Amino acid sequence: MAASTEYGREWKVVGTTGFDSLQYNEKALVPRLGDKEVLVRFKAASLNYRDLVIPMGKYPAPHREGVVPGSDGAGIVEAAGGSVKRFKIGDRVGTLFNQDHQAGSLTPDGRNTGLGGCYDGTLRDFGAFDETGLVHLPGNLNFLEASTLTCAGLTAWNALYGLKSRSLKQGDVVLTQGTGGVSMFAVQFARASGATVISTTSSNDKASILKKLGAKHVINYKEDPNWGETAKKLTPGGLGVSHILEVGGPATMSQSLKAIKIGGVISIIGFLSSASKDQPTFLDCLKHLCIVRGIIVGSRLQFEEMIRAVEANDIHPIIDEKVFKLEEVKEAYQYMWDQKHFGKLCLEIA
Repeated sequence: MAASTEYGREWKVVGTTGFDSLQYNEKALVPRLGDKEVLVRFKAASLNYRDLVIPMGKYPAPHREGVVPGSDGAGIVEAAGGSVKRFKIGDRVGTLFNQDHQAGSLTPDGRNTGLGGCYDGTLRDFGAFDETGLVHLPGNLNFLEASTLTCAGLTAWNALYGLKSRSLKQGDVVLTQGTGGVSMFAVQFARASGATVISTTSSNDKASILKKLGAKHVINYKEDPNWGETAKKLTPGGLGVSHILEVGGPATMSQSLKAIKIGGVISIIGFLSSASKDQPTFLDCLKHLCIVRGIIVGSRLQFEEMIRAVEANDIHPIIDEKVFKLEEVKEAYQYMWDQKHFGKLCLEIA
């Protein structure tokens, strides 16, 4: 079926010179649909740190020249191919980060299907996707809120529930770092499960917000550089933390290892910090008898599990008060790069 509109707006990443590499087109052709594809009219999108570093040439994972940026999007089904079974026109849908990651572990081929990296993403009016690359949105969220689930929400869910043998359970202790989108989702997911949450942050204002979200303890890492040992002392019997969402990378990993319990899981999900002189080695994992795993978002099966939890617990993402328009993508990138945002930064598309 053809869309009622012939043209739409879109952005592309052309070059690696920074945000000037973002090019805007007001008359991009609406994609033609394959037999199993769905045409989505986007209503909202949200940004991730990954989006900022791709036009800078600093993203370590696969991506291509001329891609439409953005992995996170929410919208309405505008049209559907003849063999589409999962969606109908008018359905509210969200995008899956790695389009071929349906269930189980991510494969090498699946890693090459990331939206906004290898596949055209969400910073546009219209996008065509295989029906397996979309999910039904939770009924309790508006489009702006729902657009934050693709990367940050699903990454937090995978970190807590992706390793079935160590899946989060009631009574566990979870440590989150900072107030980025993934960390704040993790606070809410953990609290809903009956776990105890310890969070780190750099300011008292952010600490109060984390406590409102459900964190029982908040440690100011600027005032307490040895926050790992402090966190461990806060756990029952001083045994340590069950799950840590490691967003900092090299500079914070040593403290995470100090906080983790024997058999605990550290999920490495970010690379915000650079190398540190006290950067731990693989032998430190042996020393602390823990599991350290790297994850890239999650599968469609996990996404659908998370959506059920979001609805059941009426979880709402934390969104920055400033919302940008599609034509203001460069300004939005700069705003986020300058760390002026709190929570997820969103764009209103239609």
